[in-house]
Amino acid sequence: MKTNLSQLAIGLIAGMVLVVLMMGHLAPAQAAPEAPGRTQSSGDCDPTRSIQVSGAATINVVPDRVEIKLGIESTDPTAQGVQDKSLQSLQALMAALQGIGVDKKDIATDTYVVYPVHKSYDEIKITGYRIDLMIAITLRDPSKTSDVLTATFKAGANKVINVEFYTTELRKYRDEARKLALQAAKEKADLLTGGVGAETGCVLNIQEQSRSNYYGWWNGYGSSQNLWSQNTVQNAMSDPSQAESGETDDGPISLGQVAVRAEVSVQFAIR
Repeated sequence: MKTNLSQLAIGLIAGMVLVVLMMGHLAPAQAAPEAPGRTQSSGDCDPTRSIQVSGAATINVVPDRVEIKLGIESTDPTAQGVQDKSLQSLQALMAALQGIGVDKKDIATDTYVVYPVHKSYDEIKITGYRIDLMIAITLRDPSKTSDVLTATFKAGANKVINVEFYTTELRKYRDEARKLALQAAKEKADLLTGGVGAETGCVLNIQEQSRSNYYGWWNGYGSSQNLWSQNTVQNAMSDPSQAESGETDDGPISLGQVAVRAEVSVQFAIR
């Protein structure tokens, strides 16, 4: 009796397993889920058929900040004497700047270097000392640029190292330039592919070009991968005599505009 019951239980279990296997075999196969973001057909995104184009855009912006770097050169036969002269010139310069409304927090010492002075390059004997002091001034009102230069020359500054105009809304204008650069790249790709009877497909790759060429009075021509340098392209060097004479209504410095530039390289599939 027990043997019969055991055999019956084994038979029932085997039958259930067989039914489950048959149901799994007969169930319709489910399609694999599509990869996210691939809404175009494979023909639209064939990486073996592609075109590489570049696009650039420049937005000219009225600057809202100015950085001025001024120099004060002092000389004296003694080390203590040259330090005293440099300090007096700095105090006079600070007073002049604050007198026309420049906040003390916007005036900073950028460089302070003491040099020994020799009669000639062949002689070791020191005949005196020279101090080169550089001051960096941030103007929150660019219209005061000429007034600041005039006041600092009268207070004893004898060098203008650089004048840079820039915008504090860099991100806003940079993003606008990027959109225009991408649009230019797409239009160029459409023109080129259309010229040979093809069409532009999906985007395969995008790269932003960060190198820029610029000119500055202090450093001359150069190039940089720093994105910020592309937005301080208007550099100026002022002559003290011009600043004091005030020959033009705007003074020796014209505010003009700064250029916020973006450049991209885009690879499109060809269909």
